[in-house]
Amino acid sequence: MRRLVLQLLQRIAPRSGASCRRAPRWYPLLLALALLLVPLAGAQAQGVELSQLQLRRVDGGLTLDYNARLNLTPQIEEALQRGVPLYFTAQAQLLRSRWYWRDERVARIARSWRLSYQPLTASWRISLGGLSQVYATLSEALAPLSRVSGWRLADAGTLEPGERYQVEFSFQLDNSQLPRPMQIDLGGDWKLGIERSIKVD
Repeated sequence: MRRLVLQLLQRIAPRSGASCRRAPRWYPLLLALALLLVPLAGAQAQGVELSQLQLRRVDGGLTLDYNARLNLTPQIEEALQRGVPLYFTAQAQLLRSRWYWRDERVARIARSWRLSYQPLTASWRISLGGLSQVYATLSEALAPLSRVSGWRLADAGTLEPGERYQVEFSFQLDNSQLPRPMQIDLGGDWKLGIERSIKVD
């Protein structure tokens, strides 16, 4: 978006030495619109984009697949480069609809990854529970937590025939595990997360 607006402005802008009166009448309006869109395009480039969220029935149970694209802000990447570990959490809960009360939670699963930078080896480490893996680049390190398939949500017999179910999914940067001095004044650049709901067929 930003590149397209800038290219359009360059094409219709008055040539050097040409009179400004020859510029189209709507040029100032387009210029004002461009000034509004350029920062907006930059803001939309950060955050979490969920390209896939799918439920599958396997052996009578229910599994979850998701694919997310993480766009870290410069502030988050700078904190990582300075040695601050970050925690990302994905969770899903299976809810049974009830007309007489709030929905009943039937099952819940959660995973938490720890992402850290190793300056001595210029490498990135992802830890999940007691397991850890080292990667050469940040994009490679983000891949295991941004794409998960076959995540077991419910075993066979959990879903009762005739009942209505839905799954609530969330993925976020867990700011509660940041060092306490950093938690005092966190701005919007540190809000990284997404929530989605999907019905069980």
